[in-house]
Amino acid sequence: MHSKRILAFVSWVVASLVLFIACNQTSTPNPTSIANPKAQAVSLTVSAAASLKDAMDEIKPLYSKEQPTVKLTYNFGSSGALQQQIEQGAGVDIFISAANKQIDALNQKGLLVDGTRKDLLKNKLVLIVSQSSNDVTDFKDLTSSRIKKIALGEPKSVPAGQYAQQVLTSLKIADQIKSKSVYAKDVRQALNYVESGNADAGIVYLSDTKSTQKAKVVATAPENSHSPIVYPIAVLKSSKHLDAAKNFVQFLSGNTANNVFEKQGFSLAGS
Repeated sequence: MHSKRILAFVSWVVASLVLFIACNQTSTPNPTSIANPKAQAVSLTVSAAASLKDAMDEIKPLYSKEQPTVKLTYNFGSSGALQQQIEQGAGVDIFISAANKQIDALNQKGLLVDGTRKDLLKNKLVLIVSQSSNDVTDFKDLTSSRIKKIALGEPKSVPAGQYAQQVLTSLKIADQIKSKSVYAKDVRQALNYVESGNADAGIVYLSDTKSTQKAKVVATAPENSHSPIVYPIAVLKSSKHLDAAKNFVQFLSGNTANNVFEKQGFSLAGS
């Protein structure tokens, strides 16, 4: 009888222990068993010069394959306007400018992460006209009475416009064509003015011409007629995802992105 009581007690203890373990596993599951990839998702905002739009759009799905948990959001515009947005507190992780001026200004205000700034790309400045035009074959033809409107970026805020102004000054025709100038908010708008027939000619980047069949390149600006056209990139201190931002900057410097950039008319900064 005594042995039966002991056996019953032991059985009760074992049953209670099993029940306790089962309940404990139900209430506190193993974290690895419920890992949710979405919980680690990161969203990066990249402010980039308008001339980078086609290349960056092509790069987005390529990066997503490599980093599926990172969502890229692009903000394109003139480098000057993007600089002002960042200075005013816009939530930006990475900035790619079409000139050093804007990056320099942000660096002087202490807004860049140390060690992340680098020259990413180079570009060329070209003169374009509509596909049907035969009136212009050289920059000096812009002084002709046949040319009524010339599209270029607003020099105060658009690097392409600043470079264009340097070229026109170097060729000693800036004053002659000043009254013909139609200023655009960014380089893509200057391209659109020529495509739509609202300008007889335009000065844009070589990379911009890769996206159009309505305009053609008739001349390339001599490299000694303007400052070097470089695209610096940097991570902003305001970024909440510094590691992910640095990883994307590194990706943009790799072979996969470089192939896209070269196809779109850019050259690598180190070349």
